[in-house]
Amino acid sequence: MDYPRTETQGADLSLETGSALKRAMDVVLSLVALMALLPLLAAIAIAIKIDSPGPVLFKQERLGRGRKPFTMYKFRSMGADSGDALHREAVKRTAESKRREIGVFKSLEDPRVTAVGRFIRTWNLDELPNLLNVLRGEMSIVGPRPALDYELPYYKDWFFRRFSVRPGLTGLWQVKRADAEDFDEMIRMDVDYTEQMSVWLDLKLIALTIPSIIREKGTF
Repeated sequence: MDYPRTETQGADLSLETGSALKRAMDVVLSLVALMALLPLLAAIAIAIKIDSPGPVLFKQERLGRGRKPFTMYKFRSMGADSGDALHREAVKRTAESKRREIGVFKSLEDPRVTAVGRFIRTWNLDELPNLLNVLRGEMSIVGPRPALDYELPYYKDWFFRRFSVRPGLTGLWQVKRADAEDFDEMIRMDVDYTEQMSVWLDLKLIALTIPSIIREKGTF
């Protein structure tokens, strides 16, 4: 016997379809980008090896969907023996401040940054290996900023809603960060994305990303 579809069932189906489309777009875009950018990726890797000793890739544990840890890949932009004490302190200052500190998550003035690292950070080229995380299904092209576990002590209960989707290479906060007055507003943009998420919104945010990188050069 066929039963009438409820509104909830229809919403679930729509959500599943949207999720499948988003994942398909992630796979296609990440594959195309990796192939198209292969010469640039190789050039950056060579420059990093020449500039300073250490690995080409920087690996860091981040929190993904459902707060599941994953290893995020970036081009190394600091000395190989750099710790995270300065960044931990910057996160603490930002979370406890009434106004956000511009560039707290990526500072060009950080003394640990190498010469090549300063250049690739300026144009966000250090983030390109994130495409591997997208291909692996740990990240999405568009989504909330990938969180660090040492941010969690500063979270309010509603902040954790940002973990309902995969983190992204770019997103609402990255594109509109100039509008965020404090840490709460930064997180609110991530949460807003989870509630508004759609393929069309993703396409819009992708289109706005390059102008944002140019405008917020070095702090995107």
